[in-house]
Amino acid sequence: MPVQEKFAIAPHLAFDAITAGAPGAPLVLLLHGFAESMHCWRAQVTALGDMGYRAIAPSQRGYSPGARPNPREFSHYLIDRLMDDAMAIAAAAGYGNARFHLAGHDWGGSIAWGIAYRHHERLASLTILSRPHPNAFNRALATDGEQAQRSKHHKAFLEPDAADIVLADDARWLRDRLAANGVPTEAIEMHLAVLGNKQAMEAALAWYRARGAIRGPLGPIRVPTLYIWGDADDTVGRTAAEGTVDFIAAPYRFEVLPGVGHFAADQAPERVCELMLEHLAAHPV
Repeated sequence: MPVQEKFAIAPHLAFDAITAGAPGAPLVLLLHGFAESMHCWRAQVTALGDMGYRAIAPSQRGYSPGARPNPREFSHYLIDRLMDDAMAIAAAAGYGNARFHLAGHDWGGSIAWGIAYRHHERLASLTILSRPHPNAFNRALATDGEQAQRSKHHKAFLEPDAADIVLADDARWLRDRLAANGVPTEAIEMHLAVLGNKQAMEAALAWYRARGAIRGPLGPIRVPTLYIWGDADDTVGRTAAEGTVDFIAAPYRFEVLPGVGHFAADQAPERVCELMLEHLAAHPV
């Protein structure tokens, strides 16, 4: 089972993380999205550790109490800072100059795409869940009315009272959202233990308010990539998902999970573990 550790990258930036595997083994860094937490990766962290990897899934900026700059200062939550955090966590774990495997879901996927473009020489492989390549996503937003409809909740997160709305009635919105996507009750409680308070939620929403998504064109990805998409995903449509292939200049595998929603690692953990282990074995460090 995973254990919990802390990784400090600066005096006021100490990240909680769940980990498994021996230090020094090939690193797999796993980045969570919204509205979940590091615990979305617990099955994958366990499986990776059992297979000889060093798996680290941090609770990212704003989600970790020890790494929560003032969320009213949105510059603290720009995507460049989130990418820098991930690379610094790898360094703090002892992999400062080593190649490693990177995985990301949702917002963590956005960060992972950016790292794969910016630091491709550091990555042995890239695994993405539920987040198309930014160019494919932006193209779908511009041309596919269905994708624009799926993404409309992003604007609601910019409102000043968004945290109160999401957390009202014992976080009813959050519970309903996760449950509707097949996230087990036990997992929902784990995520709420991290995210179900006003301070954490305001910081998580600061990622949206910083307008931190990659909006400008991103170059082709030159890292072997596995992209996992559930065809019941209510936020990412088929146009954006299938269009990702246009922006990969490396070995690429696109896996569709029938009937799986946005939170694939929680809803279909065994299949995600299987696919990840195959991908990492095919592209060793």
